[in-house]
Amino acid sequence: MHPALSIVFFTTASGAGYGLLVLIAWAALMGHHAPQTHFGITGLVIGLGLVGAGLLSSLGHLGHPERAWRALTQWRSSWLSREGVMAILTFVPAFAFAGFWILGGRIAPLAAWLTILGAVLTTICTAMIYASLKPIRAWRNPWTVPIYLVLALYSGALLAALLLNVHGLHGPFVAFLVAATGIVGAVLKLGYWAFLDGGQAVSTPETATGLGSIGKVTMLDPPNTEENYLLKEMGYRVARKHAARLRSIALLLGFVVPVALSVLALYVAPVAATLFALMAAVSGAIGILAERWLFFAEAKHTVTLYYGASRA
Repeated sequence: MHPALSIVFFTTASGAGYGLLVLIAWAALMGHHAPQTHFGITGLVIGLGLVGAGLLSSLGHLGHPERAWRALTQWRSSWLSREGVMAILTFVPAFAFAGFWILGGRIAPLAAWLTILGAVLTTICTAMIYASLKPIRAWRNPWTVPIYLVLALYSGALLAALLLNVHGLHGPFVAFLVAATGIVGAVLKLGYWAFLDGGQAVSTPETATGLGSIGKVTMLDPPNTEENYLLKEMGYRVARKHAARLRSIALLLGFVVPVALSVLALYVAPVAATLFALMAAVSGAIGILAERWLFFAEAKHTVTLYYGASRA
């Protein structure tokens, strides 16, 4: 599939924003940070800002952004519509939680729990937009939803670790969370890539035509002689050597480097710890952007079988 930058940014930024909101709400419920702390205020602003920026970016992928509101009416059958509805609904308790924290100086438990629930459900809806598409094997599998959830929490933990260090609130728990979610995320991605590379293809020219019992099926003539919309949007190809290089970059910058820096930050001076946390957050963002770009670029739609693809 063609990896539109607006969608790559949307899924990455909104995931990080929801992950950060979950961690702040959870920390508030557990009483780890008192209301009106600079950490809470800054974190809420950044979290809500990332979610809002991601949603606005997603509109750039629409041919008619002014009609986006119509998609909200299809929530009974569309995961895209459900995601939009959940995103809007999540803003209500999130703003209430932020208002009680910043203006009232106290925690609103119900608003905090609803913020966590809304963030998790919205992230699941985002993942299900892709996991529900049967013609795309790279998305329609058991790996997609867990990866979206874990990477959202992981990227949110990287931001939370940075904010804690900036505000002088050092603690091993967030570093442990970064390490744990980073390791789980890396394992999930390695498993996903192994699934993508191995196994029998769900669709081939033989299964699509029903002529597999005769032998190998080849196209005599292409459906058209020039590139069309289907080839541009659904027939995007990334060279195997480039995909392998980008996978290494995603794994190294997205998981190995941030986890190592986050752990090292526990054993150095506060100034160095803040620098390490910043480097970890930047490295993680670059790695996850590469991972998300690959998520779209390596996906093959079954329609490409009619344009010469050997499997999908």
